[in-house]
Amino acid sequence: MRARYPDGEAPGIGVALPDLLPILHARDAAASKVAAIGSVNPRAGGPINSLIQFIKQNIARGLGWFVRDQIEFNRALLTVFGATLESLNEVNRTFAAVGVRLNELEHRNSDKVDRLLADAQEMKDIRSHWVHWREEWEKKLLSSEIHFLRSVSDLQALTDTRLVSMDMSYRDAIRSQHAEFTGEVAQAVEKVHQHFWNDLAKVRLDYEKLIHDELRVLRQKAFASAAGPAVQASRQKSAEPALDIDYARFADRFRGSEEYVRDRQRFYVPYFAGMSNVLDIGCGRGEFLGLMRNEGVPARGVDLDEESVALCRSKGLAADAADVFEFLSREPDASFDGIFAAQVIEHMTPDQVPRLVKMCSTKLKPGGILALETPNPECLAIFATHFYLDPTHTRPIPPGLLVFYYEEFGFGAIEVHRLSPAFESMPSLEGLPPAFRDAFFGGLDYGLIGRRL
Repeated sequence: MRARYPDGEAPGIGVALPDLLPILHARDAAASKVAAIGSVNPRAGGPINSLIQFIKQNIARGLGWFVRDQIEFNRALLTVFGATLESLNEVNRTFAAVGVRLNELEHRNSDKVDRLLADAQEMKDIRSHWVHWREEWEKKLLSSEIHFLRSVSDLQALTDTRLVSMDMSYRDAIRSQHAEFTGEVAQAVEKVHQHFWNDLAKVRLDYEKLIHDELRVLRQKAFASAAGPAVQASRQKSAEPALDIDYARFADRFRGSEEYVRDRQRFYVPYFAGMSNVLDIGCGRGEFLGLMRNEGVPARGVDLDEESVALCRSKGLAADAADVFEFLSREPDASFDGIFAAQVIEHMTPDQVPRLVKMCSTKLKPGGILALETPNPECLAIFATHFYLDPTHTRPIPPGLLVFYYEEFGFGAIEVHRLSPAFESMPSLEGLPPAFRDAFFGGLDYGLIGRRL
């Protein structure tokens, strides 16, 4: 009963629970009274008691309709009292459970509270120590400031002394450096004088070389004059008229030095690498022949100008003085691996150019290379510069026309290379729009390379 209806003090909260047992007893007593309404008390046996009992029962049955509602009301009221009692009892049990839970939480948190109290005490101790440390620190700070000011004063005095010493050292160093600089300037002036005299000696050697070259050309001309009429006859048969000028000097002035031409023709060297028989048409001073010799490629040249041929032979290069068409006609077919001609076809008449391409196709082996270089008429700058400087030029050949000749006479894998951009020698062209400049002022020359099919 006590387990169902707890009483006493709720554990953990220290509050007394209401005692519900008196209410329970009162409810049971009222329930017993309600059950007795409308019933007849039992009596001892006997005729009189039986008669009395009979009369009471009939009276109770006759009045049942009168007390029925009161009985039902009393029962409903008891039900309400029972529900109320049960609710109060549930409240008591809830309080008891809450007390138990609070008691558990109190036991569980007691350690944490103890730690918090210990931390608080520790913080209190720390604060006490910090106050003491601050007082000591302020004393030390004051002492340090005094020491610092004294040190600064001493340092200032030392610095003044040091500055005076450094100023004296600096002045001595300046005097020493000035003396050293003066000596180096004197040495530099002496070196400049020495370089000047060396350069003057080089200029003298260059002039002596030039005089030597002029004398050599004169000797070559004398040798050519005594060579006989055979070369003269071949010159007369050529479509290119002979000019009574020093063509070597003319080429050196308007075409460029040998070093310049050699550097430009170095572009073609990879196409002829590894070949065994190369022909240079219009070999001139032998720039391309020299490149082939450096690469270990056997090559020979042909030129109408006997002075150029003599110059090539003096360098140990193989060259013949002959008309190119007569020379090629004497060579067997498919005898050359490669044929090269730079700045030659613009000297020929319009009918000689396709004839030359055709003969080269006949004399080349299958797979052989034909490389022709000529001024590029697509570049308008050539007409204002070097094309008409040479009186032996006849007419420029457009790249498209020369490509057609290549295709017509059995060449394939044709490559057109536009060389020597005009803006490199004419910086004023750089201000033109790039598309316009490339279309009308592109390469001054072009090289056409084809492979014999």
